Amino acid sequence: MRRPLPSVEQFVKGIRASDRVLLGQAITLVESAREDHQVLAREIIAHLLADTPAINTLRIAVTGAPGVGKSTFVEALGMYLVEQGKHPAVLAIDPSSAVSGGSILGDKTRMERLSASEHAFIRPSPAGDSLGGVARKTREAILLVEAAGFDTVIIETVGVGQSEIAAQRMTDLFLLLLLPGAGDELQGIKRGIVEMADLLVVNKADGDRIKLANQARGHYLNATHLLPVKPSGWQPRVMVCSALENSGITDLWDAISAFQNDLLANGFFAENRRQQARYWLEDSIEAGLKTMFYNHPAVKEKLAEVEAAVLAGQMSPTDAAARLLGVVNWGS
Repeated sequence: MRRPLPSVEQFVKGIRASDRVLLGQAITLVESAREDHQVLAREIIAHLLADTPAINTLRIAVTGAPGVGKSTFVEALGMYLVEQGKHPAVLAIDPSSAVSGGSILGDKTRMERLSASEHAFIRPSPAGDSLGGVARKTREAILLVEAAGFDTVIIETVGVGQSEIAAQRMTDLFLLLLLPGAGDELQGIKRGIVEMADLLVVNKADGDRIKLANQARGHYLNATHLLPVKPSGWQPRVMVCSALENSGITDLWDAISAFQNDLLANGFFAENRRQQARYWLEDSIEAGLKTMFYNHPAVKEKLAEVEAAVLAGQMSPTDAAARLLGVVNWGS
């Protein structure tokens, strides 16, 4: 027989006291597809949102191509923060299998030192079908770990080459990791992801790759000066580091701190947090409408028929979608 779930009050009290078990259970509720779990999660978040000083936290998105060393980098940065007396939380989005739907969820294995620290918290979550490799419920998880007292939230995205705008819309600073000598220094500037970055960091600057890393830094540095000025007024910085050898991490954190201080001073930090809340609202509405649409009785009745016509080439997908949308009576 399953144990009954703690009450909302028990969850709220435990999370505020940094109870890791209750924090983990709350994130599980947020990620659950069960309606009763979703109701409970919303109640917990509503109570926590009332008096959580989120503006005192920093949210960082870390992205980059597979093999760039994201997990090693995040662990190096997290351990540095612990040494500075901070309490980092890592929400690592693991790639989900398109075949089985399963995910690797191996970040605790890849970040052994950080996961062993009592001052840090690591939570891997499956990416599912979310755009940009960001789990749909990451926003709620951010709020939960902040309410539990973690002051620096690091979102490690899949970095699969899809749009990373979702990660940017829920964080304060967007950090792009790059490889030295990957041959795409100049091509990279054509990608919107480079334009979104507040910090570009060439990782693996160690051994015989130091020269290549500095060359890559020069290319990106020249390229960033051609980009339009960011609304925040911040000029993106390009840096090098070796997460493996733990070099360049101090300078990197100094740059992150300068970014936060500048944006707090000019008011953009608070404005960006308001924008994050707006995006959260819009995305939640879109997700809710999609669920309501597919659960609508008229859509369920008509979907198989319309889908068969599309697959047989007898109806265009656009026409099929219009017909399905036309059968919905939202007042029913």
